[in-house]
Amino acid sequence: MIHKNLILIIILFGQLLTIMDIFIINVSIPSIQRDIHASNGEIQFMIASYLIGFASFLITGGRLGDLYGRKKIFVIGLLLFMLSSLACGISANALQLVISRFIQGISAAAMAPQVLAMIQILFSTHEERTKAMGWYGITIGIGTILGQFLGGYFSSLTVIDESWRLIFLMNIPICLPAIFFSLKLLKESKSPVKKSFDILGVFILSTGLFCFTYALTAVEHAGIGWQNILVIIISVGILIYFIKNQRTRILKNRSYLIDFKLFRYQNFNLGIIAVSFFFIMLDSYFYILSLYFQDGLKMNPLAAGEIIVFQGAGFILASLFSPGMILRHGKNVLIAGLSLISLVLIIQVLVFNTQTPFYLFYLLLFLHGVGVGSIIPSLANIALSGMPESLVGNASGVYNTFQQVAAIVGIVAVGSVFYYFLGEKPTSGDYHIAFTVATFINIFCLVLVMIFIIKVPDHILPKKRMLRM
Repeated sequence: MIHKNLILIIILFGQLLTIMDIFIINVSIPSIQRDIHASNGEIQFMIASYLIGFASFLITGGRLGDLYGRKKIFVIGLLLFMLSSLACGISANALQLVISRFIQGISAAAMAPQVLAMIQILFSTHEERTKAMGWYGITIGIGTILGQFLGGYFSSLTVIDESWRLIFLMNIPICLPAIFFSLKLLKESKSPVKKSFDILGVFILSTGLFCFTYALTAVEHAGIGWQNILVIIISVGILIYFIKNQRTRILKNRSYLIDFKLFRYQNFNLGIIAVSFFFIMLDSYFYILSLYFQDGLKMNPLAAGEIIVFQGAGFILASLFSPGMILRHGKNVLIAGLSLISLVLIIQVLVFNTQTPFYLFYLLLFLHGVGVGSIIPSLANIALSGMPESLVGNASGVYNTFQQVAAIVGIVAVGSVFYYFLGEKPTSGDYHIAFTVATFINIFCLVLVMIFIIKVPDHILPKKRMLRM
């Protein structure tokens, strides 16, 4: 058991890096823009390039792990992440930093599916896996908080010029021991069926996902234009062609990228739908909350950041205690968590204004984090539960892809509604109306998540007394 837990710590370092570097750049934007003389558009693309690379190659990363070995692809991902972090840290201009961040996102896409896949393989019983997924959730919470904290800390150092470079260079001393211990302790696992790799499928899928995520990100920053709409239509066409191409290759017994047997598992379908609506809610919530705090309620960035930290604290606490509760009460814990988030959102609409005492902000964000932390680890557990070892890497990649694309869709879709109700010259009252409308869209998403959780068969998240039968 000690050996298993040590292996879990090692692979969770990959997850920590993946999450941390999504957030670590945000606080450092002003310093980076000043030092490398980047335009606003270049800065926006710098932030987006990591997510675009990440979302575009997750399915490919999962399939590579299935075919060539999850340990091997995980280590390659760590090595590539370290080298791309070094490239980010020594970038001389905006273009170099954008390209390096894109490669960093691809390397994260190589690691992330292996983390979920190896947890499913390493921890075979429901009780062990539930506890391991709790630590997976804790890692997400720590990565979120640590990314924002370290981004601000390193950017504010005065011991060296252009200290923001340390936010990337710090990944090197994390990656080196992770690579060493991964090579030393991880056991190799891969699909027993030997197949060649579908390079054409990678190109088609990555092109489609790249165009789709790029267009969505462009809409977020530049608004809806005919160019972005055209790119989205083209990307949808490419993805439809990809699905037809994969079905044809499977029928002809040729190599493929996605095994459609995944979608024969009811819990997998319910899991990816649930995680999609949940992340539409979650990422759009953080996006809109930041705008509402700073522009609507006139908070300074430091005060807004302090409040968000309480959400992360609640997330970590819930991830620590929710596994035991899920083992005792099953999916009722998830339903309670969704209900808690919905209630907190309603209260936020009613009480958040310029007169609200800060302790109330802290409390409500903390409770929001408790609700989120009780749900996220179990969504992955639902989707991957009972998945054969030959499919688990592919399933992890598809699951992560739905999650990341849904996050971008949420920011664009709910954000667009928020800006619509804001108007051209918004007052504080307009901000509250826009926040209210966006929040109730998020609550609607939570209701949909709850419906799909209720549909999950009881044996997927069995209660402890059922485990003893």
